[in-house]
Amino acid sequence: MRSRLLIVILATVALLSSCKSQYEAVLYGSDIQAKYKMAFDLFEAKKYSKAAEAFESLTMATRGTPQDDTVQFYWGLSNYRYGDYITAESNLSQFVSTFPLSPFIEEARFLRLDCLYRGTYRYELDPTPTYRALSEMNVFQIENPSSKYHDRVAEMVDDLNNRLELKAYKSAYLYYHMEDYLAAHYALKNVLKDNADNRYREEILYYTAMAAYKYALYSIESKQRERYLVFVDDYFNIVSEFPESKYVKELEGLYNKVQKQLKKGE
Repeated sequence: MRSRLLIVILATVALLSSCKSQYEAVLYGSDIQAKYKMAFDLFEAKKYSKAAEAFESLTMATRGTPQDDTVQFYWGLSNYRYGDYITAESNLSQFVSTFPLSPFIEEARFLRLDCLYRGTYRYELDPTPTYRALSEMNVFQIENPSSKYHDRVAEMVDDLNNRLELKAYKSAYLYYHMEDYLAAHYALKNVLKDNADNRYREEILYYTAMAAYKYALYSIESKQRERYLVFVDDYFNIVSEFPESKYVKELEGLYNKVQKQLKKGE
């Protein structure tokens, strides 16, 4: 029984070694047609890492030939399918620059954008890759208004803009969380000054009003009146723009308290 098991194991190892040797023999051999066929066979078998390696080994041999753009494109596509988006982006960027008239060009441009998109971070982290991706996507949308990928690129743009808007809002809100209400008020107003259409506008206006209220509340008595008047302005800003806001009831309660305080000082 043990001897049979050993024979099976040895046979399996020998088979695997043979397959590996055959792959390497073609990969490092000089038969370009065999290597070309193997690269596509590996790609079709979804062995993308090995396919990428095979296509890469073909790049020098096929340079300047009718197969040049095909090999270059599938090199990048194999890395993309494998999940190596950094290498794929580099491959596809080079492809786009070298083969602007290739039949693969539209897909290559989109896949490159998708690589950049996948290389961005959560809103809390460095936004530099996000800005780069957005810049490239905006160029794509302008240059390819009828592309079949237009809607998908628009979705990516919207998601990345959402991250930037959320980052701006949360960065300003951090001052409120730290109870630095003057800094919070200033920072939150600047968010809307920089981007009036920020999709978190309602929340920003709410915390702007709350920051004004709390800054006045904790101020010395001689400064409270003028600071409560700032809250009143901020209160009217949000309730006039968002009359159905979930924050209206709370803010109305604070506004009524402030009105009583202001009347006392008259």
